[in-house]
Amino acid sequence: MNSRFALEPLGEDAFLLRFGSSIDAATNARVHAVANVLQQHRPSWLIEIVPAFATLAVQVDLNQLAHEVNWRERIQTWLLAHADAEDVGMAPAPATMHTIPVRYGGEFGPDLDGVARHAGLSPDEVIKRHCAARYQVGMLGFAAGFPYLIGLHESLITPRHATPRTEVMAGSVGIGGEQTGIYPRKGPGGWQIIGRTDAILFDVQRQPPALLAPGDVVVFRAIDERGRPLA
Repeated sequence: MNSRFALEPLGEDAFLLRFGSSIDAATNARVHAVANVLQQHRPSWLIEIVPAFATLAVQVDLNQLAHEVNWRERIQTWLLAHADAEDVGMAPAPATMHTIPVRYGGEFGPDLDGVARHAGLSPDEVIKRHCAARYQVGMLGFAAGFPYLIGLHESLITPRHATPRTEVMAGSVGIGGEQTGIYPRKGPGGWQIIGRTDAILFDVQRQPPALLAPGDVVVFRAIDERGRPLA
C-alpha cells in the first residue's frame, strides 16, 4: 500500500492501481498522468493500460512472464516505482481538444426543460452553462466510445431517469448526476437528454475507432438546426 494509491491484483493477468474512491478532476488527472508515465516506459509484457475515474488497470502478457518464478513481485515493483515516480504530474499527459457542436432542446434534447426546472434556470441558461465548461474525459465505458465527462457545472447536476428509455438516439448529449456524456450509438439509456450532435463517437473503420480518449478535453458549442453557431 502506497500513501497515494493502492495496488491490487485484478484476475490472473492484471493489476489495479487505486488512487481514490470519488469522481473528482484532481484524482482523475493523476490517473491519466500515471497512465502517461507507464506508456512512456512501457515494457513488452504490458498489454493494455485502462484508465478510469480513480483507478488504472494494467493487463500483462503471461506468456512472456511464465518462465519467471517471481513475476508478480517483479511487476508490482515496476508498477509501484513508475506510478510514484518524480516525473508523474510534472508534465500533463498529452490531451486532444475537441469541440462538439450540439443542437439543444426540442426533438434533439427532450429533457432540456426538465433539467432547467430542476436547476431553477431557463433552458437558455442551461445551454449557456453546459457550453461554458471545459470537460475532461474521465473514462470510456457503458458502450464503445461513450465518454464520461468531468466538469459539469454544479447547478446542472441532475439525477438520471428512474426508468431508462428503451431507445436513445446516437449522438445524444445527456446529464447523469455529476457528469455529462454522449451516446455513441442508438440504444437504451437513463440520462437526461439535453441535445444531440452529429459527431461520430465510434467508428470501427477509423483508427482509433473512438473519437475521444481518456484525458482528452471537450467543449460543447451550441448550433441551430442548420448547423450554424448560436450567439
